[in-house]
Amino acid sequence: MNPQQKHIGTLEGRVLVFGGVYSNLQALERLRAIAEAEQIPAGNIICTGDIVGYCAQPEECLQHIRDWGIHCILGNVEIQLRDREEDCGCNFDDGSRCDLFSRQWYPFAKANVSDASVDWLQQMPDHLTFDYAGKRCTVVHGTVFKTAAYIFHSTDWSEKEANLAKAESEVILAGHCGLPFNDVQNGKYWLNAGVIGMPANDGTPRVWYMMLDDAAQELTFEHRAFEYDYQQAHQLMKQNHLPPQYAQTLLTGIWDNCEILPETETAQQGIVLDL
Repeated sequence: MNPQQKHIGTLEGRVLVFGGVYSNLQALERLRAIAEAEQIPAGNIICTGDIVGYCAQPEECLQHIRDWGIHCILGNVEIQLRDREEDCGCNFDDGSRCDLFSRQWYPFAKANVSDASVDWLQQMPDHLTFDYAGKRCTVVHGTVFKTAAYIFHSTDWSEKEANLAKAESEVILAGHCGLPFNDVQNGKYWLNAGVIGMPANDGTPRVWYMMLDDAAQELTFEHRAFEYDYQQAHQLMKQNHLPPQYAQTLLTGIWDNCEILPETETAQQGIVLDL
């Protein structure tokens, strides 16, 4: 299916960006409470995909996002669920630990997502575009070219630049890689809010989102972290016999493995992020 792009017009005021809910309802509920406390309207909230993932409440998370009324794009997991595929489409290497774990959590997710939610995914775009602070912004999950592609801070700028050119945008807001970062060069921005469903491999249970601001008549951004009831999320994973290694990550903040990470990001495991 060809990527579908939706233009949502011009946004003004603060914009909250997040991704990677990963079926973690406790983190999602906490983020919504933060957004409400900050008085961010639903029309100024963007999810970069992968609502469904490793944790125990996929259907509840899909319903929560739908009821919230925010902007959201398809992650690779939503595409696979929409198309009723048998694997998560995460771009893991065959036989890797991530691949083996996905054979546990993805069938659980697929079995616990309703037909109504699958129908809702049929209407969700692959990309979003909007104008903000005088710049054209594009929201993707992995890259403009491939939903499940991995882009990290250490990824060569030329690859990011090719995506920005293809998108005809000054700003790309992306997800998928699980780590928050920003890379700004030559007036162009690659911004990743990180994920809220799993910690950022930094040895803390915190999870991440991003706030954009146009108050200075230009684009500014801030990475923000928060804690939530990760003990409950952990217990629900255990009760549903989901990968215990991922359940433990909710507590320790350390990923089971660094298979998807480049050397630079692997070397930063366990170092507390300060963004």
